[in-house]
Amino acid sequence: MNTPLDKNNDQPTDPGPIATAKAATRRLGKAGIAAIVVAVLAAGYLLIGGRGAAPPPAFPPPTVTVAKPLVKELVEWKEFTGQFEAADYVEIRARVSGYLKSIHFEDGKLVKKGDLLFVIEPEPFEIALETANAQLADALAKQELAKVQLARTSELTKKNFAAASTYDQRVAELRSAQAAVDIAKAAVSTAKLNLDYTKLTAPVSGRVSRHEVSVGNLIVGGSGGSSASSTVLTTIVTLDPINFIFDVSETDALEYKRSVQLGEVKSARDTPIPVFVQLADESGWKRKGTVDFVDNRFDRSSGTIRVRAVAANADLFIVPGQFGRIRAPVSQPHMATLIPETAIVSDQARKIVYTVAADGTAGLKVITPGPAAEGGLRIVRDGLKPDDDVVINGLMRVRPGIKVKAEPGKIEAGPANQ
Repeated sequence: MNTPLDKNNDQPTDPGPIATAKAATRRLGKAGIAAIVVAVLAAGYLLIGGRGAAPPPAFPPPTVTVAKPLVKELVEWKEFTGQFEAADYVEIRARVSGYLKSIHFEDGKLVKKGDLLFVIEPEPFEIALETANAQLADALAKQELAKVQLARTSELTKKNFAAASTYDQRVAELRSAQAAVDIAKAAVSTAKLNLDYTKLTAPVSGRVSRHEVSVGNLIVGGSGGSSASSTVLTTIVTLDPINFIFDVSETDALEYKRSVQLGEVKSARDTPIPVFVQLADESGWKRKGTVDFVDNRFDRSSGTIRVRAVAANADLFIVPGQFGRIRAPVSQPHMATLIPETAIVSDQARKIVYTVAADGTAGLKVITPGPAAEGGLRIVRDGLKPDDDVVINGLMRVRPGIKVKAEPGKIEAGPANQ
């Protein structure tokens, strides 16, 4: 085969792409060129969306988990936040003035009713008692003298040796002496009482606070109307049982009263209602109590009514002032429809759930939710049927009207937190 040579150096030269294409064209001929043109035009037609274009690949339907609502007998509960309070709270105040002589308790310890707490210097009150006793003795002596004089005058009057006016005078003197005796006896009682007040004892059993006054300080006492200005020495709170105070909104109160009218629940004003309380770090409802008081009016500023429950505190673990939660029954046992909280979607003011039809089409239903139940479930008042397939997993992949692949699941009630 002859190879083109460069005229200057007689070496073979590269024919280049143009020459190569021409050579290929000569080899293919007219028929081959026509076939290539047709193939290129067909591919372009398909690319720009011709009628013969292949459909895009279809995505598989999203997979979701569905389950039928759980129907179970239960009691509906409502929870409220409140605060523990001591059933009895006592401020230890002095009733008599004097210097504090001694303290007979340890700050923050438990005390029993009748335990000695403080002693105020008793000597001035002992002297006052001795003075009152002496005055009583003097009054008694004068009373005896008045009696003797009255008896003598009475005999003389009978024999006309004494005037009637003298007899009347002796009667008045005896009455005055008797009144003086009564006054002296009252003074003695007051002196004894003031002496007793120098020893301050615990009026209730409970936990005592710290002492507010140290030994040697002057204590200002008071009783009756002046007690508010007397010195507070310490405080005592009872611990077992302990009160739980919480506020109920007007809406919840009306709902409860409607249930009482329908006979679904008993009135807390007439019957102690069993409740459960828990502390801030507790998850269960192990502590039991009863509602024993409902206030007589709503608070105008907050629109709530105050309710009190009493709970046992045998281990003295709960301290007055702690916050907690209470769960109170608002219905009798009845059959309820339950679904998981996570299956409920908020749509503006509505609550909806997604359901799947028999043909795999997703839809939605508007429901009326009720209070929460155990195990993360929510009571549904209206909107669901027992045979509805509710989407409980895969909510983010569901839209109304699309086809989905439904996998069966099951709604189970969690353990009762009691």
